[in-house]
Amino acid sequence: MPASYKIDKDRRLVLTSGTDVLTTEDILMHMDQLTSDPDFSPDFFQLVDFTQVTSVRITSKEIRHLAERNIFSPNARRAVVVSNDLQFGLTRMFEIHRNLNGENGIHVFRTLAEAIDWLAVDDASR
Repeated sequence: MPASYKIDKDRRLVLTSGTDVLTTEDILMHMDQLTSDPDFSPDFFQLVDFTQVTSVRITSKEIRHLAERNIFSPNARRAVVVSNDLQFGLTRMFEIHRNLNGENGIHVFRTLAEAIDWLAVDDASR
């Protein structure tokens, strides 16, 4: 998955987007990039746009593993926008695992507008 991100320090927001094939390795690499970025703060909110992801190659066991590694604080809101039922289901699985670890700030959405509203940030697409 070619992933890219932008950190908007003024809005305390990480904007992440992905395209093509989504794998566990891609997500782990993205986490590593964020944590090494001097502009990143675990308290920032995150908007993830997976609507351009064409295929997901992640098992339920890998979802559990990804949910165990968290680079955001428990109070950080994280909205994930998906384009199909498989992405929705896998992201919900991730959300549930994070909930079991005491985090309630992750939600999955079908539209960018819903995600932005939930994050309570002004126009995050800029």
